[in-house]
Amino acid sequence: MPTMPKSVFWSRIDTAGSDHALFDDRRGLSARGVGLSVDPLPYTCRYELVTDETWSPTRLEVSVEGAGWLRTLRLERAAGQWRASTAEQGDLAAALRAIGRPDAGLPGTEDPDQFGDAIDVDLGNAPLFNTLPVRRLGLLDAEPGTAYRLTVVWVQVPSLVVIPAEQVYTALGSGRVRFASEGFTADLQLDANGYVEHYPGLAERREPAAR
Repeated sequence: MPTMPKSVFWSRIDTAGSDHALFDDRRGLSARGVGLSVDPLPYTCRYELVTDETWSPTRLEVSVEGAGWLRTLRLERAAGQWRASTAEQGDLAAALRAIGRPDAGLPGTEDPDQFGDAIDVDLGNAPLFNTLPVRRLGLLDAEPGTAYRLTVVWVQVPSLVVIPAEQVYTALGSGRVRFASEGFTADLQLDANGYVEHYPGLAERREPAAR
């Protein structure tokens, strides 16, 4: 497994948890990361993401594991079409029922054609994925008010259910981009390379303490 020259670390601010992503962004993005969360039940989410040189995703592999269950998902885009393959061990639905939460649904999708010409993929609770449309569309350098409405392949966590989602990204200037989807809106603060520093309601970037 190749080493990665860069990394970012986020602390969750909506629940106890974190996300640590290692990546190489010299020619598009190659990344792998680990997310930890206590809600809706304790789980570890591991992911690997590959894009082409335009920052358009070509492959995403995700595994989510908790006590007594494990789900995996592989998404690949070829010839403009997404394909998904999944596997499950144990019973996430039973684990959720045991704590009074509703069934999360089956991983993956039964109809990959519903994504149409969607380019971007979004993994729940993982701030790294907001960088993909920001870099692909050049939003950091765009005129404030420039907006793009996108259909993205949204991977829910921890279920790994895959559904289409409508998202709007709007350039605000000064390293800020407004993200909106399904009635939710957040003004993301980004660094000079388009990586999230502050995601209101979700995560805050952390840096090593000065020595």
